[in-house]
This record gives sequence, C-alpha cells and structure tokens, in this order.
Amino acid sequence: MSNNNNSNANKPAVASSTVTRDLRELDVQTNNIYESIVIMSKRANQLSNNIKEELHQKLSEFASSNDNLEEVFENREQIEISKYYEKLPKPSLVAVQEFLDGKVYYRNPAKEQQ
Repeated sequence: MSNNNNSNANKPAVASSTVTRDLRELDVQTNNIYESIVIMSKRANQLSNNIKEELHQKLSEFASSNDNLEEVFENREQIEISKYYEKLPKPSLVAVQEFLDGKVYYRNPAKEQQ
C-alpha cells in the first residue's frame, strides 16, 4: 500500500474532524467493507509512522547530549514544529479520504490467485 503522490503540495482536502460516512461508499472499490477498512487502517498506520519519523528527525536536531534540568529551556523553534504537527489532520481521516479518492494502491494476493 502506498500513496501515488508523495508531495505535500498536493495533499487531498481532508476534514479537520470526524465525518459520518455512508458505509456503501466504502465498499465500492473492494466489494467488501471489512477489506476496505483493513486497507484504510494500514494506510493510516503508514501515514502515522511517516509523520512520527519526520517529527523525530526534526526534533532530534534540538537534542543535546548533556541535558540537565538546569539547562533545559523552551525552544521557540521546537514549539513551532510541535504546533505544526498538532494541527495536521489525523492519519485516519487522511487515509479514508485517499481511499475514497482512489489514491491508495493496494492488492489482495488471495483474490489474485482465484
């Protein structure tokens, strides 16, 4: 499973909060609601892991090898980075939107053998 478009500029418009979905929309591509949910959950996990990794890389630049409680202070850049990531849409919402827009590549080897 992967997103066909990895650039940040072309991210799909995603709702900022949970949206009630018609279940009949979710199984159109797979003809199986459970398969669709598994695909979306795996994509959400991919997105979550990518965001987590990216955030850790950015925050690791601020890590110091000799942190003491006396030496720890608030860093404006760290705060801005954290605020940016807090405002991002939830990976599950992005995954559902990508799936509905047909932007998630997936395959089911069990179906391919039949």
